[in-house]
Amino acid sequence: MAKWVHQARLGSHSAFANLYERFSPLVHAILLGRFQPVIADDLTQECFITAHQRLEQLNDPAKFGPWIAVIARRIKPAAELRRRTESDIDDLASLNASPEQVIDANRVLSAVATLPEAYRNTLMMRLAEGMSGPEIAAATGMTHQSVRVNLHRGMARLRQILGLPSQPTETSHE
Repeated sequence: MAKWVHQARLGSHSAFANLYERFSPLVHAILLGRFQPVIADDLTQECFITAHQRLEQLNDPAKFGPWIAVIARRIKPAAELRRRTESDIDDLASLNASPEQVIDANRVLSAVATLPEAYRNTLMMRLAEGMSGPEIAAATGMTHQSVRVNLHRGMARLRQILGLPSQPTETSHE
């Protein structure tokens, strides 16, 4: 990864494309925890534009993941993006989701948005982006144990908010 940062600093578009491919799920997950999907998609692009412009400010190229995560946490949508009329329902409907699935997805996204940032970010990386625990740890610079704890505690709080049992119950086959 540090090699990609060095190459990108020298003007390599393919090196920066590698950084984008590797870290866009991290950035997108952080933004999905804060904004509607349509806004998160646009802000993901903005975040990488900002990172590209500020790449010389990154002191430790091996820490690109945590550095771009900070950029994602601080980014704010421009006024025109906040005024967009597309909604989560439009986004999910385009994926051929049923009305019930759209309602459930919006309910879960709203619940995740209320969680503390550490839980929200790791849950969005896992649930929305499909990243594994080791992938989350590598992208964020967290330890594997910290990721596991955040996922476990985040899921427990999410179940509580959604009114679900604390642990999934097994169905008996009598």
